[in-house]
Amino acid sequence: MREYLLTLCVTAAVTYLLTGPVRKFAIVAGAMPEIRARDVHREPTPRLGGIAMFFGLCAGLLVADHLANLNEVFAKSNEPRALLSGAALIWLIGVLDDKFEIDALIKLGGQMIAAGVMVMQGLTILWLPIPSVGSVALTQWQGTLLTVALVVITINAVNFVDGLDGLAAGMVCIAAAAFFLYAYRVWVSYGIEAAAPATLFAAILMGMCLGFLPHNMHPARIFMGDSGSMLIGLVLAAGAISITGQVDPDALKLFAGSEKAAVHQTVPVYIPLLLPLTIIAIPAADLILAIVRRTWRGQSPFAADRGHLHHRLLEVGHSHSRAVLIMYFWSALIAFGALAYSVNSASMWIVLGVVFLSAIGLALLLLPRFTPRAPRWAEHFVPPRYRRRRAVVEEPVPTPAVEEESRTPVTARVAGVNGATALGARSRPLERRKAETSR
Repeated sequence: MREYLLTLCVTAAVTYLLTGPVRKFAIVAGAMPEIRARDVHREPTPRLGGIAMFFGLCAGLLVADHLANLNEVFAKSNEPRALLSGAALIWLIGVLDDKFEIDALIKLGGQMIAAGVMVMQGLTILWLPIPSVGSVALTQWQGTLLTVALVVITINAVNFVDGLDGLAAGMVCIAAAAFFLYAYRVWVSYGIEAAAPATLFAAILMGMCLGFLPHNMHPARIFMGDSGSMLIGLVLAAGAISITGQVDPDALKLFAGSEKAAVHQTVPVYIPLLLPLTIIAIPAADLILAIVRRTWRGQSPFAADRGHLHHRLLEVGHSHSRAVLIMYFWSALIAFGALAYSVNSASMWIVLGVVFLSAIGLALLLLPRFTPRAPRWAEHFVPPRYRRRRAVVEEPVPTPAVEEESRTPVTARVAGVNGATALGARSRPLERRKAETSR
């Protein structure tokens, strides 16, 4: 565990320290696109944050290769090298997109090629645990197609959710934390060395996200861009592929009976990691809804719009920071709920806890719809947003005779405007007097 923590800290430190220089480089290179219709930020912000994250990945792998225990991962498995090769390719494509805005189909092709590079070096799904059947061995073509599909789905799910400051990095960090706990438990508790690469990938992924988050929290000073979002999506997919398709379910020996019983016992663990729809359930749901929405409108599935989940939270009335925290909450609930269920699927307390926290999450989602109002006597002690709206008193239109008799204008009391009510009410009578004088 100490070596994993050291690798995580080195990755986070390198990512954090390089993000500042990368920001200056992005400004000089002109990687500051104009604000688009779907964007929520108001000022042009540099991209290319994925450069710092990629070098953090390289630093984490380099440190792990020189540690006593983690060095065995590189000696007994080719998966770290496969991850580095695929990550370098997807990172280059992301950098080009952040600078030159390449076509969506070209990015999709690059994602498939990066997944194919990892498959060629051994990072692929070999078998699947299926309930009531057992471990089903896959052919080479089946494993390749399933691996490529998983990589492409995960990359685009993370890329689609990268719409608010700190959202993608925080959600992936939460998913990586839950993934690390599961992979570490499989390796240490059951002595399965095939889970070691996935544990290392999760620790490095947490370091990449934690090192970048201080620069990316609202208001963000730099965006990770496609070079960062596609990179962390690929690392997350690589960990899921490694532990799902490389670890034999029968090796866990949770059941002394048949292989079917063993697989059935481990289904709560493996199905969430087969297609990581629980550890990144929110991004995956956003991806599916976006494809359905755009196809229904006759648009391309890759056409950008403002219909993502985080955009809808802003439309409901949540602030930028509150929308990000709500997405964090749901991601943590789903990821760690699946983790707890995989440890003890027979516990009713886990189910009740998830249901209770889900009710809290729904209340947070609907919070802007039910804004509490303070009573009249307490309005001076609460912020203006909790005060009751006062009725608007319409100002009578003065006649010229009345204007001659009274020089004092009547002010209207309009709630919710600080300091502008008196000026707004006085401006119209003054303009009328000037008009009368000119006549």
